[in-house]
Amino acid sequence: MTRVLPRLPLLALLTLLALLTGCASGPKFTVDDGRKVNEDLLAGMRAYGAGERLIRPAIARSAALQDKECDKQWELPFAVATSAGWSADDRVAWVRALQVDERLTVIAVTQDSPLPMGTRLNHIAGKASDDGEKLLEWLAEARDEGKPFQVGTAAGKAVQVKPFEVCRGYTRFAPPNTPQLQDYHWLLSLHPLEVTQAEPTPDEALWAVLWTQGLSEEGGARMKTYHYAIKIAGTLYNLATLASGVKAAALAADAAISAAKSAAANVASDFLKQQLIEQGRALAAQKIRESLVDAAQQLTRQQVLNVMQAAAANRGSLTGISRIAATTFEKADAWAFTRMAALGAPPLAGFTLHQKLVERSLAANALVFDADRLASLNKVAAARGFEAEVTAILGGFRADALLAEIGAMPLASAQTSFSFDNPDDPGAGGRFSRGLVDAMLELPTESAARKK
Repeated sequence: MTRVLPRLPLLALLTLLALLTGCASGPKFTVDDGRKVNEDLLAGMRAYGAGERLIRPAIARSAALQDKECDKQWELPFAVATSAGWSADDRVAWVRALQVDERLTVIAVTQDSPLPMGTRLNHIAGKASDDGEKLLEWLAEARDEGKPFQVGTAAGKAVQVKPFEVCRGYTRFAPPNTPQLQDYHWLLSLHPLEVTQAEPTPDEALWAVLWTQGLSEEGGARMKTYHYAIKIAGTLYNLATLASGVKAAALAADAAISAAKSAAANVASDFLKQQLIEQGRALAAQKIRESLVDAAQQLTRQQVLNVMQAAAANRGSLTGISRIAATTFEKADAWAFTRMAALGAPPLAGFTLHQKLVERSLAANALVFDADRLASLNKVAAARGFEAEVTAILGGFRADALLAEIGAMPLASAQTSFSFDNPDDPGAGGRFSRGLVDAMLELPTESAARKK
């Protein structure tokens, strides 16, 4: 007699099947479930992505310099990001802003990139993981060896990646949670996200990259005299060279901003800078309200002077290594100008980017010129026959005339003399006293707050 085993209820079978398939599907990653997120952070993430898409092709263009005299660094034909370590709400924001989850995700590419936008990586040089921060560390190591290596995608594809060499001075943007942060160092410069609001052209992006490299070349020796760190491998700095928006760097940026605020050694300068910026914005808003001119109307002389005064105040308020870097901004301008010409790119791109920043009253960055820098670079341009073109770009204002007018307004343009042992240095004391980049050279990658 045959025994018939009792049938399992259909619901139990379906539950068992779901459990089995769930176990086989691997780790789950964040999706956009429509929840409310921090809108300021979301905007910062979008600006961060725009910045990376802007500079990655420009970095590749700079490689054509093949300057034998400059120190070198390795770069990759793509930029990556990961939401690993961020809070649940912030991980959703990463997905909404840039389609980035906990995995290492490609967010910007060069023309010759072997990986398209949106690619998820889970293998780097023979090592596998779904932890974006761990993959980031391996990717930095593979890049800095300067040899071709393989990466694996979540789709199961193996791709060879070839690093390329550029002049030293990584060009990166501030983390999305601290969009106003700016830090200038011979190894890496972090530009504030406000620069992206000027919507730079590809040539203006190339200017920004060459300017950053020029700052390293022309100011590196002086910055090293102030403080020189030699350990790079295994530090937070190494992760930030690939993705300055990585959570550990974002946490460090928060701390650096707080430290700078608590130092507050240049309150008058900060106050004046903000006052001038707001005044410039108010003038622009007044023009729009009164509908006096069309969108192509020239700025008033006072608007231009206000923004350039604010640029001078911003330069004077920099601390730590950035403060020393600021003493060589004119040299970086000239370095970029000559290299633009060497690459066959418009050498006046620095002036057009400056003018865009002035028009938008964006002065809390190093790419808008103060009067001293404008006059200095104008001399370089004039020596090559570009003086008339520069004046046209500046809306009909002559650089030397602007310098003379601002010279009669000393409060904003006055800068204290620099000394390496100045006891009043705003960057004196504290882990972040020399700036975020320098601090990251002393922070291990393990300082990241990992997602549980």
